[in-house]
Amino acid sequence: MKKNLIGGNWVEGASATKNINPSDISDTIDEFAAADAAQVNQAIDAAAEAGKTWAHSTPQQRFDLLDKAGELILARRQELGTLLSREEGKVLAEGIGEATRAGHIFKFMAGEALRIEGEARASARPGIETYITREPVGVVGLITPWNFPIAIPAWKIAPALAHGNTVVVKPADLVPASTHAIAEILVEAGLPAGVLNLTMGPGRVVGEALVNSPKVKAISFTGSVGTGMSIAQKAVASGKKVQTEMGGKNPLIVLDDADLENAVNSALNGAFFSTGQRCTACSRLIVTAGIYDKFVARMKEKMAALKIGHALEAGIDIGPVVDQKQLDQDLKYIEIGQKESGSLVGGGLVERPTKGFFLAPALFTDTTNQMQINREEVFGPVASIIRVKDYEEALAVANDTEFGLSAGICTSSLKYATHFRRHSQAGMVMVNLSTAGVDYHVPFGGTKGSSYGSREQGRYAQEFYSTVKTAYSYAL
Repeated sequence: MKKNLIGGNWVEGASATKNINPSDISDTIDEFAAADAAQVNQAIDAAAEAGKTWAHSTPQQRFDLLDKAGELILARRQELGTLLSREEGKVLAEGIGEATRAGHIFKFMAGEALRIEGEARASARPGIETYITREPVGVVGLITPWNFPIAIPAWKIAPALAHGNTVVVKPADLVPASTHAIAEILVEAGLPAGVLNLTMGPGRVVGEALVNSPKVKAISFTGSVGTGMSIAQKAVASGKKVQTEMGGKNPLIVLDDADLENAVNSALNGAFFSTGQRCTACSRLIVTAGIYDKFVARMKEKMAALKIGHALEAGIDIGPVVDQKQLDQDLKYIEIGQKESGSLVGGGLVERPTKGFFLAPALFTDTTNQMQINREEVFGPVASIIRVKDYEEALAVANDTEFGLSAGICTSSLKYATHFRRHSQAGMVMVNLSTAGVDYHVPFGGTKGSSYGSREQGRYAQEFYSTVKTAYSYAL
């Protein structure tokens, strides 16, 4: 039984949930304690108490903790990546890659603890000095999703601690093991009691308690649109800072002058790898008429060669969908696409020696941007191709969405690449690259319905995890 971390102590929950391997549902990874509202409030109280000291810790103390945690994560990346792939379903190479990224995030944010800046400004009035400094927000509630179970907790926890905040983190109920491992590593690295608290359990209990507590000063959430908007409304109503990342319906434009192999590989990676369970996945492939037929034919060839199976098995390209609920959602949208007269390639259930949630990637051709499958986020290995006349129509279709997280273009034209970077209505723009795949040291976030609040990652994380104070001094 894996326990919650509250005030420096590992404590049992009010109940427990099983963590099941989606590649083999007979494999139970472990049982994890589920906190009730009272325990969440105890964790919040512990964080508030610890904040009295941690907020005034030195940059060196914070650097040492985060850097040591980063070193431990990198040293155990194989172990952590295997655990991640086992609980979430990413193939092992992706799992290890995500664990490596988490280690790099902690080490980068360790450096940020030493780079917190202030300013001294001359006052408009004689004899007065002004100082602008950054200070911690206070207790921060972090609510993380199931699709990146170690990277996203890392990119929320590390900047929160680097800027002197204390934390209560709630991982997704489906994948608590990776976040639990981070908490264990932080304790090993010298985490003071109460600075980070781990409360596992369902969102309707743990998440609600975090959002409703007056002692929690900020909420950072990654997950579904509906939940994110609900959290944002409640947080704003109670005066909390709030940051939400809520998904996308990301376009990848392929122009006639694109390198065909690069375009197809970018589309395959973005649409289907990680089983399509990425908010940055390119689920709308917008292809101009001159290259459309070649692109479709090559996509079919490449899709036929993809190997679907157990995430820990060698040679597998795509692992399982995360659970039965998500599989049912994927199948529902595949049925919707067929009813909308899209031509389907793939998309069937796959039988493997172990019983799991295996689904062949699904590609719809001959679709329009007004179809339901092109308006709503599926969050699975499902993509569609939209034929357009030229770049101008492609740009209009790409921007015709309520989301705005990531967008890409494949072209050899500097003119179109430059124009797209400037006119794409997305927070992140890729040229001759997949829409999925971002660095850990640069800002992450979108526009429109994809994001609310300031950016995550990199130096821009300070905008959420710190507050600005202006002080005046007059020498008598």
